[in-house]
Amino acid sequence: MTSINRKMNTSKLFIHLFLIVGVVIMILPFVWMVLTSFKTVSESTSMNPFVIFPSEWKVENYLEAIRQNDFIILYFNTFAMMALRIICSVGFSAMAAYAFARLKFPGRDFLFGIVLFQMMVPVQLFIIPQYLMVDKIGMRNTVFALLFPGLVSAFGTFLLRQFFMGIPKELEESARLDGCNIGQTFVKVMLPLTKSGLVALGIFTALFAFKDLMWPLIVNSSADAATLSSALAKIQSAYSVNYPQLMAASVLAIWPMLAIYIVFQKQFIEGIATSGGKL
Repeated sequence: MTSINRKMNTSKLFIHLFLIVGVVIMILPFVWMVLTSFKTVSESTSMNPFVIFPSEWKVENYLEAIRQNDFIILYFNTFAMMALRIICSVGFSAMAAYAFARLKFPGRDFLFGIVLFQMMVPVQLFIIPQYLMVDKIGMRNTVFALLFPGLVSAFGTFLLRQFFMGIPKELEESARLDGCNIGQTFVKVMLPLTKSGLVALGIFTALFAFKDLMWPLIVNSSADAATLSSALAKIQSAYSVNYPQLMAASVLAIWPMLAIYIVFQKQFIEGIATSGGKL
């Protein structure tokens, strides 16, 4: 019995060491970003000697990054895009998923196959048609242009369909016997039962929207319609050597999302665990 316990403790020790190494590897770039944001340009590029901690913590890098970029507009555009994409993606995906999972209509399987096909195709293939559509309706350089690719989510439709298929049919049949039509059954009975799936989809949508870079760079050329990711890309091209200012702008860009994660950490973990996905 003692040898078995010793083996279990040894295996747990290796597992914890492995997890600690993984945590250090993931956290190290963020720590380095924060340290570099307070250095001088010479310290950030010095290799001999290799500078880890700044000799003087320069807050001027943050002040210059704020002066060069209107972060209030960047925050507004980014979080408006995230909020609108979450609302549209969750709403439309839930309705489509319920139809594919519970309703019987001609061509249902064929249409769902098209949804799955869209998930298999690289998103870059849709950029030109989406850009032409936004340009035709005259909505370039607007928040709606940022929202446009996230109006409907093939991934969200697939994810929520799995949740709806896991709900017992008896609940839906009971609602029908009580006089509920399809809409009432969906809103009052089925939708509340997929709360964990909706939360998971909202988390994924928020993360994908926050990290989206290519589409904001293409559809918006105006600084008033830029997002945090596209603004950082332009800062990098403008200040390719000034790493401290670039890192300071990066810290200013990620802290709202980090704060949101700290506040809603429980919901993030539950949503990811319930969906069976990973970040």
